Amino acid sequence: MTAFAASSFQPPLYGPPPREQVLDLCNRLSKAKLPVLLLGMRASSPRVTAALHRLLRKHAIPVLETFQGAGAISRELLHLFYGRVGLFRNQPGDKLLAASDLVITLGYEPAEYDPFLFNPDGKCNIIHIDNKQCDRGQLYQPQLELLGSLVESLDQLTEHVGTMEAELNTDFCKDIQRQHSEWRNSANAKPKDSSSPLVHPLHFISTLQDQVKDETVICCDVGSVYIWTARFLRSFQPRKLLFSNVSQTLGVALPWAIAASLVQNPTDASEQKKVISISGDGGFMFTSMELSTAVQEGCDITHFIWNDEQYNMVAFQEEAKYGRASGVTLGGVDFVKFAEAFGAKGFRVQKAGDLESVMKEALAYRGVSIVEVMIDYSSNSELMANVLKSGVN
Repeated sequence: MTAFAASSFQPPLYGPPPREQVLDLCNRLSKAKLPVLLLGMRASSPRVTAALHRLLRKHAIPVLETFQGAGAISRELLHLFYGRVGLFRNQPGDKLLAASDLVITLGYEPAEYDPFLFNPDGKCNIIHIDNKQCDRGQLYQPQLELLGSLVESLDQLTEHVGTMEAELNTDFCKDIQRQHSEWRNSANAKPKDSSSPLVHPLHFISTLQDQVKDETVICCDVGSVYIWTARFLRSFQPRKLLFSNVSQTLGVALPWAIAASLVQNPTDASEQKKVISISGDGGFMFTSMELSTAVQEGCDITHFIWNDEQYNMVAFQEEAKYGRASGVTLGGVDFVKFAEAFGAKGFRVQKAGDLESVMKEALAYRGVSIVEVMIDYSSNSELMANVLKSGVN
């Protein structure tokens, strides 16, 4: 009996892609004026990122991450990093994608960032590098697919590609890099009113960035907290900043943090590393009963709750689409007492000026702790604002 194989399906290769395809990509790279690497979730493993770094040291080009590709670019190569893109097409990196004449996706799934957002007119010149065939669609039609081991694909590309320093000194690239980084100096990255109980997301992220080590695992929930954190919190090691995507998996942060804490399994309890998780108040309540598991298992977790007493990601999109929010109001939970009821330690940021000191105290606490932060979501309309059209704005 003859085995049937669909003509549209090519079995994946487990070694490097064919040499002629690698040379084809090298040729395209040599001719491209503004090539860009878009790193997806399968580009974020330690072995793949190590191979990627070898390539970028020889052939330096601008790099973007999807939210799930976080941590693929090290501190050493930070000058090549132009941010993360996802959900809404309004980031500096989106302008880079719109201007690029060669977009190389690595380990990318269209579900991470829908092609109709970054390639709305279908004119993007795409190369797909992965260990599986791409999900072809009307707006995702790669001109070339390099299929096989991601590590071997990158190493083959590094071997054959010419040495090149990217044209990063153009006014355009400098402006994109400035837009990507300037938020740290913005008014929102500092407390507007130190006595106010409200903390702006950028103030929180800026403060947290200064408190964590590169090797710290941070698990982020879905919601408005996810958009702010994915866009602005930097990560320099693969799979240390973890995001769910696509399915709106509210409540994922705390269970992930428990898993991240348990898999460390140090022989000496004093060597256990702190794990951080972050969620909104709505997302936290989806799995808040797992505090019991975290405490019983002796985890070392600090969980931050951005509390605005509503399902905010739903609220601000309802307001944008319908002019009002409906059915999203929460509130009435004392999260400090809630934590204590499970045997965890509860902290509350009473005013914005206390954020750093409370954060330091909570991160220094060994065991499970909850930190309630009353969050200022007054800038959330900006998360969807100024969405790019087919051209570069």
